[in-house]
Amino acid sequence: QVQPVESGGGSVQAGGSLRLSCEASGSAYTGNSMGWVRQAPGKAREAVASFGLDSTRIYADSVKGRFTISKGSAKNTLYLQMNDLRPEDTAMYYCAAGCDHWLAMRCMNYLYWGRGTQVIVSS
Repeated sequence: QVQPVESGGGSVQAGGSLRLSCEASGSAYTGNSMGWVRQAPGKAREAVASFGLDSTRIYADSVKGRFTISKGSAKNTLYLQMNDLRPEDTAMYYCAAGCDHWLAMRCMNYLYWGRGTQVIVSS
């Protein structure tokens, strides 16, 4: 079992950048089973970025070219570099880890979730 903990959220103006970090504590090694998911008020949860089972980076169309997911050198660490932020990126961002269902190399169900870090982008 692992427990993800996010950090790095905040308030920025449109066009700005933020870097989110996630450390998933616990003895289990998550491998590629880590990703970022966001949820804006009144909207459905959206998978933002993740690693596929084959180690490819998978991005939502809305963030392609602006966000970059990467792994840290330490076990079970994950980052999300967010550039050219837009007001529509405003949401709670969650780090998720541990996958029990893969479909076409994409994780469909994460087992462990952090409490989230808020990102607010003003116009």
